[in-house]
Amino acid sequence: MSALKELSSLDLAALVASRVCHDIISPVGAITNGLEVLDEEGSEDMREFAMDLIRKSARQASAKLQFARLAFGAAGSAGAEIDLGDAQVVATGFMENEKSDLNWQLTRHLMPKNYVKLLLNLILIANQCVPRGGEIRVEMEGEPQSPSFTLHASGLNPRIPLGMKETLGGEEPERVDAHSVQPIYTLLLARESGMVLTIDKQEELVKITALPTD
Repeated sequence: MSALKELSSLDLAALVASRVCHDIISPVGAITNGLEVLDEEGSEDMREFAMDLIRKSARQASAKLQFARLAFGAAGSAGAEIDLGDAQVVATGFMENEKSDLNWQLTRHLMPKNYVKLLLNLILIANQCVPRGGEIRVEMEGEPQSPSFTLHASGLNPRIPLGMKETLGGEEPERVDAHSVQPIYTLLLARESGMVLTIDKQEELVKITALPTD
């Protein structure tokens, strides 16, 4: 039996939780380091450095948590809708700590939550395609109840991470762990939403689409 078919709901939840914790460890650790400097150092310069570190890391941790709450969390009851304006706010806050700029081209609508969660997860994938920085342009066509998403990740030497194209295309991943769970979760969201995903490299950019299956 394939690894993906053997993945239980409990295992998926555990892997997603591990992924979120991994993303939060760095800024929380930096806050701890800053507090240790405040406790140990007497110079005013070092205290100011520590406070700057704490402020920056606290903002980063908050942005990551708010993003994860919408991208991975329940976000209301079954059938709930999410304001795309709220999604834009958390996506913008998250991307402020990344190397790429977010170019959000969507107008504000209420949208079924799984579409919004899918879109935020696609932004995470697009961000991985431009590790040296660039721009992620997010577009939508169709109605909020039946949208199509297109993301363009452009920058210096854009690339598709190893195994990403196959996973989003529905092929079985070589392994299922906290590192690979995010694209797997994205694929499961797309299936639940009745959408098919594609990712392709086109000269100076990577194009990601999510289209309705019917």
